[in-house]
Amino acid sequence: MINRRTLLLMSMALLPDSASAASRRLSPSPQTVDYGPARLDIYARAGENSLPVILFIHGGAWRAGNRSNVDVKPGFLLDNGFCFVSIDYRMLPKADVATQAEDVEQAYRYVRANIAGYGGDPNQIAVMGHSAGSHLAALTGLRGGLPGVAALVLNDTRAYDLEALARSGGMTPAYARAFPDPAQWRTLSPASHVGSRRHPPTFVAYSRATGRAAATRAFAERLQATGTEVTLFDGSAYSHMSINRNFGDEGDALTGAVMIFLKAALG
Repeated sequence: MINRRTLLLMSMALLPDSASAASRRLSPSPQTVDYGPARLDIYARAGENSLPVILFIHGGAWRAGNRSNVDVKPGFLLDNGFCFVSIDYRMLPKADVATQAEDVEQAYRYVRANIAGYGGDPNQIAVMGHSAGSHLAALTGLRGGLPGVAALVLNDTRAYDLEALARSGGMTPAYARAFPDPAQWRTLSPASHVGSRRHPPTFVAYSRATGRAAATRAFAERLQATGTEVTLFDGSAYSHMSINRNFGDEGDALTGAVMIFLKAALG
């Protein structure tokens, strides 16, 4: 397991010397496309080819947020040799979580079919999500809905095992609104799909928010038991929001850990 103290200096070393903190906060303008049920933004630089791709799924309790909630991720990742894609998906209450997962899978198919035209490598796509987006990335990635996905980066959710969450008393109003039908809990739990097929290398992080450490550790152990390559990050120094917002900031430990993981997973 990687902790914040271990990676502080390593993460600083990974930042490009030419990119100041201020310049990374100036995200380039994306190209927006309609992938079917919603839109996605593609951040890429002209003249570059066969770059690894990060597809990002925003959080917001399955009912809020949008594809522009990316903070400094696009500029940082472009500076580090990636294409970056951020997607919208339909929100509660108009679309349930099962439909949202289908949206994610459709967005992924669109990106895989078209990203080469923007300089990305369709065989080197890592899917990253925060909060509700982490749940959707885990659910779709583990159930086989992201064929060929190279890696998963899962950042801070308790929704890995909904039945266990309910037993522990953690079915808070936000979760209860997203998952109102207990008959669907198993199907919509990423943990239920662990071991159903070969899984990609997976990075799993948790913050100090209530219940995150226990739920994430249990999920990571279950995934590791299948032989999946798992990196578990102790983000207890972060709040639920800062563990996402700080990604790409100079010296940020989570950023350093993710970049090390991606370098190994994507080659």
